[in-house]
Amino acid sequence: MYNLDSIHINFSEHGLLVLNVILAFILFGIALELKATDFTNLLRNKKTTLVGLSAHFILLPLLTFILVKLLQPPPSVALGMLLVGACPGGNMSNLFTHIAKGNTALAVGLTSVSHLLAIVFTPFNFSFYGSLDASTASLLKEIHLSVGEVFQTILLVIGIPLVAGILVNYKYPKLAEKLSKGMKKFSLIAFFLFLVAAFAGNAKVFTSNITTIMPLVVLHNALALGAGYLFARLCQLDFAAVKTITFETGVQNSGLGLILIFTFFNGLGGMALVAASWGVWHLVSGGMLAFYWGRKNNIEQ
Repeated sequence: MYNLDSIHINFSEHGLLVLNVILAFILFGIALELKATDFTNLLRNKKTTLVGLSAHFILLPLLTFILVKLLQPPPSVALGMLLVGACPGGNMSNLFTHIAKGNTALAVGLTSVSHLLAIVFTPFNFSFYGSLDASTASLLKEIHLSVGEVFQTILLVIGIPLVAGILVNYKYPKLAEKLSKGMKKFSLIAFFLFLVAAFAGNAKVFTSNITTIMPLVVLHNALALGAGYLFARLCQLDFAAVKTITFETGVQNSGLGLILIFTFFNGLGGMALVAASWGVWHLVSGGMLAFYWGRKNNIEQ
């Protein structure tokens, strides 16, 4: 087993550029399908929107911090968990919501808005909770993390592709429709192949630490899904919205997490392993839950 706080995942600048391009394509593909009604629907359903965004950017980071304090994993692993908990929702949440017969329009709107809000909330939540624990705070100081630089990176990786996609859809709707058909599939396949290549290049590190990382990732993801579900239930939302907020809270954009880890933490072992493992596991957990709900009627259960 490796010392997770001292090892670094082997990753080149070329690989980082590829990951940035893949994530930009994914977000651009999401934005190509956005319509003005996606945002106006959020404004009409203020309570549901507020519950969804609060679960994602307030509840999940707080619960992640509590989980980290209780489990006391190695500092780099703790930082990885805090970063994943601070990331915006992953675009697969939209597909899972559709399969589960949730509110797909709400899912698309929440995913898009969460990415825009992540420009501010992701660096804030990560730096805030990371500085509250002595072990993670010392690691942040050692690396001299600049919140401003993180903000700029997220703005470039998220903000520009989203705005570009929205503009293309607004000015050239037919072109946007053609592009969006293949964009998502291509991007997701490319991201999956990227993870496979990253694993192949660091196979010993991954296999040596899988028994340490995966239980934490599975528990963290279950906490995220459960928190979204219970919070939406307590707020007395309809069951379609409950399903949507469950996926929006439990399916994270771990690709963004990996970009930040390789850009600012030089591929720090524990952080990278958490983000990469989450990227695989939330597809399994989210997919199983989506198919389970999809087989039932969309009623209170």
